[in-house]
Amino acid sequence: MKKDLNISLIQSDISWKDINKNLSRFSALISRIEETDIILLPEMFNTAFCPASSHLAETMNGRTLNWMKEVAQKRACAICGSLMIQENGKVYNRLIWISRDGDVSIYNKRHLFSLAKEHKNITKGEERLIIEIDGWRILPLICYDLRFPVFSRNDVDYDILIYLANWPTKRVDAWDTLLKARAIENQCYTIGLNRIGKDGDGILFNGHSKIFGAFGKELLCAPKNEEKVLQIELSWDNLILKRRQMNFLKDRDDFILQ
Repeated sequence: MKKDLNISLIQSDISWKDINKNLSRFSALISRIEETDIILLPEMFNTAFCPASSHLAETMNGRTLNWMKEVAQKRACAICGSLMIQENGKVYNRLIWISRDGDVSIYNKRHLFSLAKEHKNITKGEERLIIEIDGWRILPLICYDLRFPVFSRNDVDYDILIYLANWPTKRVDAWDTLLKARAIENQCYTIGLNRIGKDGDGILFNGHSKIFGAFGKELLCAPKNEEKVLQIELSWDNLILKRRQMNFLKDRDDFILQ
């Protein structure tokens, strides 16, 4: 059991539909990290959020996934981000988790952002993914999933909840509020990683990446509109202490997420 888990969040601009430029950008930002257990990248980090451009989807043996494997191997850490993946004639907004040993785990985004017609081009996912690393259990989700608390319900005793996002500035108040709510109701560390900049549709993003503790205390808040590599150590002992002090999870309703 690793008592302190070091997590690195990369809050960055994302170049519109330019995979080469984005991989170069993130390579440079990752080079600033000396040591970490997990590197987190935003939603659709290699293209920006452009679901109508599903022709940019890669395969599970494509350039971006292989780049992620190289990073995990070179840095001896896990890395996680989402991108469009084409598989069996369908395109998914797929969260890819590469372990430090090179193992690949996936989660296909369940809640597709209908306001941007994501559901017209992307196939909906079904099952959640629970990652186990150094004794910790992690539930990684994507952006719009944040608005649907039943799907993130802590019925499997996970310890960390992660959202990788392209969440616009005009709705950032909801971002702040919902992240805090998810932390409180699930008694877990909750991480929200968001991008900055302006995308090709003219939508503005100000980052505001955040981490909350199990009682909803803000542990980290990234500067707005600033490209930043952030690191934090999450304490296992502190999490367990909080749950012992007020074990709300034992009183949760008994139903199974379908």
